[in-house]
Amino acid sequence: MKRASIVSVRAVVTASLTVAVGFAALVMWHSSRAIRSAAEDVRAEHEFPFVVRPLAPALNTGFETVSSPAVLLQAARFQNHLYIAGPAGLLEYEAGGTLLHQYAVGSDLPGSPLVALAPAVLADSREPELVVATASDGLLAFNGRAFRQILPACADARAITAILPAPSGHLLLGTKKRGVLVYDGKQITVLHPTLDALYVTALAGDESDLWIGTLNRGVLHFHAGETDSFAEAQGLPDPQVQSLAISGDTTYVGTATGVAVFNVGRFSRVLAPGVLATALFATSTQLFVGSEDQGVIVIPLEGRRPNPNLGPGVQLAEVRQLFSSGDAVFAVARSGLYRMNAHAFGWQRVLEAGAAVLSDRNISALATDATGRLWVGYFDRGLDLLESDNSRARHVEDEHVFCVNRIFLDSKTGAIDIATANGLVRFDASGSEQQVLTRADGLIADHVTDVAAYRDGLALATPAGLTFLDASGVRSMYAFHGLVNNHVYALGVSGDELMAGTLGGLSLLNKGDVTVNYTTASSNLKHNWISAVVRVGSEWMVGTYGAGVLGLDRSGRFRSFEIGSGQFEVNPNAMLVTPSYVLAGTLGGGLYLYDRQSERWSVIHDGLPSLNVTALAAVNGYIYVGTDNGLVRIPEQKLHS
Repeated sequence: MKRASIVSVRAVVTASLTVAVGFAALVMWHSSRAIRSAAEDVRAEHEFPFVVRPLAPALNTGFETVSSPAVLLQAARFQNHLYIAGPAGLLEYEAGGTLLHQYAVGSDLPGSPLVALAPAVLADSREPELVVATASDGLLAFNGRAFRQILPACADARAITAILPAPSGHLLLGTKKRGVLVYDGKQITVLHPTLDALYVTALAGDESDLWIGTLNRGVLHFHAGETDSFAEAQGLPDPQVQSLAISGDTTYVGTATGVAVFNVGRFSRVLAPGVLATALFATSTQLFVGSEDQGVIVIPLEGRRPNPNLGPGVQLAEVRQLFSSGDAVFAVARSGLYRMNAHAFGWQRVLEAGAAVLSDRNISALATDATGRLWVGYFDRGLDLLESDNSRARHVEDEHVFCVNRIFLDSKTGAIDIATANGLVRFDASGSEQQVLTRADGLIADHVTDVAAYRDGLALATPAGLTFLDASGVRSMYAFHGLVNNHVYALGVSGDELMAGTLGGLSLLNKGDVTVNYTTASSNLKHNWISAVVRVGSEWMVGTYGAGVLGLDRSGRFRSFEIGSGQFEVNPNAMLVTPSYVLAGTLGGGLYLYDRQSERWSVIHDGLPSLNVTALAAVNGYIYVGTDNGLVRIPEQKLHS
């Protein structure tokens, strides 16, 4: 009996041990799985899938470019040729200065401004290539014959600001949101966790000893697996870093208000106080400081006084890069390439940006007048009046006509109304400035975002509400009077109805009074931030800043469109209605096109100088498309083809 009890106890113990071991194994399996899952999550957070593919130029897009000023950003020598990159594309020159090729963004290259270039031998290539960084389409690698594109799937990894080839064949990438990435030919990863989530402006050094300039967090020094940060508290004159240069053990950090000097990783002093240092080049005896508006300042590093580029030669502005070749120093400025030979005094122009019809590239508004002229408004350069043959333009810019939000042709009077950040400016039919209206004249705010003809006068949209101008005078309304939100971005008119798109939804007015408000809480509106409103047949089409385009019918119901609705932003007032189409310009998504007959949306990317489409207009059978990187036009009949 006692033996049987012992056996049964042993059996129980054995069973218990078996259960315990099994339970432990199960716990370990779950723990291992959790660890693997966590590791995969961390890896996914810091790794970016990408594709490498040959770049085929867009053919027969139908778009024609309207000449805008060439802007030069960076230059590099590759295969005995000089290449210069800018927002409009890549220029290739032979040693003597003859232009050999021009690779334009939107046709030869992706529709994204070029931001940097450098020769390199990448880990996944057996030959030297010229690596070109784009603002939103990743990397291009050019071997002298053809381009290949390295395209991350993640938009944040495609938004590159700076590149730095490493001797190992790796390529360091500065980005707007994901800090410093590294491309090793097989993967794209965050270089180090301390370098993630930064807006990078400049890179210098190498993988093991790297200096990183940022937009608002000063300069970081990554070395020996650790990161040191330097901001104003550590001696930096400004947290916005514009440029970097290294000479021996000395690092120079160009900021918005001077150049900080670091010796062996430690802050030493500030040079050129007050100078917006956009470019740096250092030798053992001199520091060249390129600036926004003070040319190039040459600072001796042995005690003599700084020497700005005065005397013979040209004066430089908006200097973007400084580098040496042979015994000369070269400066890339907005308008051209300049050289200073050894022992010379002053800069000589080597290459000049070509003449242009338009005054700027960053377009914010478009409209046409009764004569067929195109009015082109700029983000911060006033406006141009472009003749109908696109051959010449007259520029207008003053303290009021500067930041243009909207251009409106008043068909009743022939006047052109310009909504600006500094008031409403009225021009007559000949293009002469006639009147400026501001808060002093009764507007609810100086900043006018949109203007529309409404009943017997005008309706003005502002960040503080609406102002109405008519024969009876000036009156304003805002949230106190029922408006859904004070910040009004866009206006649409149909008879006595006025649709006001705001930051907080839509307000429908009838004969000047609010009749209904639409928000995500009170209707099936997908997004409260309304950026554009147009009338299309019996319904409204509403552009939103986050849900694409929505339709609003007479019953007050919103409908979504296949392709046309989604998680993208329609730019303020960047919508146009023609008898055949509705067009919508987006922030980084290209041009959306709605065929009114088939009731289908499509998206246009090829042929655009930028996928940030900011303004639209139609005249003489052409559709004009304004972007933050220039103006193009296309015959309306070719839109689908």
